[in-house]
Amino acid sequence: MPSYTTVPRFRTLLLAGGLAAIAAIGHAASGDQADIVIRGGTIIDGGTGEPFVGDVAIRGDRIIYVGRAARMKAGQVINAKGLIVAPGFIDAHTHADSFIRSPDAATRVNAAWLDQGVSTVMIGVDGFGTPDVGADAAKLEASGIGTNIVPFIGFGRVRQQVLGDDARAPDAQELGRMKALVAKGMCEGATGFSAGLFYPPQSFAKTGEVVAVAREAAIRGGLYDTHQRDESSYNIGLLGSVKEAISIGQQAGMPVHFAHLKALGVDVQGQAPAVIAEIEAARKAGQDVTADQYPWLASGSSLDASLLPGWAVDGGGEALVKRLDDPVTLAKIRDEMQNNMRRRGGARALLLIAQGFPWTGKTLEQVASEWQVDPRDAALRIIRQSIEAIDPARKGKGTGVASFNMAQGDVDLIMQQPWIVTSSDGSDGHPRMFATFPEKYVNYVRKRPVISLQSFVRQSTGATADIYKIDHRGYLKAGYYADVVVIDPAKYAPRADYVHPRELSVGVAKLFVNGTLAVSDSQTTGARAGRALLRAKPAAGCS
Repeated sequence: MPSYTTVPRFRTLLLAGGLAAIAAIGHAASGDQADIVIRGGTIIDGGTGEPFVGDVAIRGDRIIYVGRAARMKAGQVINAKGLIVAPGFIDAHTHADSFIRSPDAATRVNAAWLDQGVSTVMIGVDGFGTPDVGADAAKLEASGIGTNIVPFIGFGRVRQQVLGDDARAPDAQELGRMKALVAKGMCEGATGFSAGLFYPPQSFAKTGEVVAVAREAAIRGGLYDTHQRDESSYNIGLLGSVKEAISIGQQAGMPVHFAHLKALGVDVQGQAPAVIAEIEAARKAGQDVTADQYPWLASGSSLDASLLPGWAVDGGGEALVKRLDDPVTLAKIRDEMQNNMRRRGGARALLLIAQGFPWTGKTLEQVASEWQVDPRDAALRIIRQSIEAIDPARKGKGTGVASFNMAQGDVDLIMQQPWIVTSSDGSDGHPRMFATFPEKYVNYVRKRPVISLQSFVRQSTGATADIYKIDHRGYLKAGYYADVVVIDPAKYAPRADYVHPRELSVGVAKLFVNGTLAVSDSQTTGARAGRALLRAKPAAGCS
């Protein structure tokens, strides 16, 4: 990994706006007492103001001062000269379950995110959030976790609880049960309603069903967070899917947030301008529409979701195996898989990333060659082994895949939009779990100036807190919670890649989570100071 020098724009930014920012903040009283003062760093506070050199003071779990000079006593003074001081990063879309739900306390530290400077992660996304929001949040917080968590209630879990894995519409009674589960989760503190309409059994739901269930979150102040139905050309197409998501928000009466916005696959590469135009039109019409994005050219999913036709998984894994055992049905599945593989760029563009399997780190093309079978049959063998695994730890595992199927121009253009924030979509086996934020910094701020340093920080902090209405976080302000990161701009960098996806990032000099030191000199301290950030009970719609 090459070395980097301090970002040269600092001096220009200081001259342009630093003095005004300093004057506006003022000074602390000389008799005040702080636990920690971070002194002389370049402060980027998460907002739209210019960076400036100054101090941040912390007492307990709160920031008590941000300004030019904290003239107060402190138990500890951290010299941040030449370093960036910012709010702890907020990851808008994660799959951190293997960390925060681990039986091992050391794993629950959540080092993969902490070592990137992340202090808060969203969970329950893509429709996978439990309806039992309150009990789950309490259990996680009591177990001790390294990062704060913001939970969503998931459409997939709700639908599965009522309808199982069946491809059918709910009757009136079943729809009522689904709506009641969403209302319960929102009243227990969920930030919003997440859906993953690309994934079965959620993909079996028609638009009207999604609207009816989402409305229960809307009337309780939640937003609609969506892995949209089609990011490519699988069913209704990318643009049709964007229009559907916006329509769901309009009909339900709630903000819409697109998860990991992209143009995925050879059929839609280059369509980012059209996607942006649809979102801009909705925003100009007064609708609240935003999105998050990860800075990678390879997506992450599973072989079954990527290659199998939706009808093949109606009823779940056992039903799929029966279909594979029928020669006529198997032939139909293989025929449809061929086009899905083409969409993804072919077998050579599919890297198998599930950890601990014989095929880990190989492309589907390589595995098929080793097994001397068609790539479709290699994929089906892996999928079948996953379903039929005897070891519970292996059941449902092994099908993870990274698809190299996004165009750099699309990624760049989406990143430059004012309504975009940063997410990792972090999942096991993909380097985005361990390296998204430094990857974005190194490759989109430093190597290629796609966005500015200030935009990078805002997209990773204050803008995200604003979208999700995370109380008193995302900014360096007096009275806000002390989630504060200190980054060495010359050393902050990813170490994970597609071959070695679990390498921890470097360059975080200090990270405080709720005022507790979680990272020091790129090493986690073992502290598990994270909290469950539940919304206050809505004024209406909850008993």
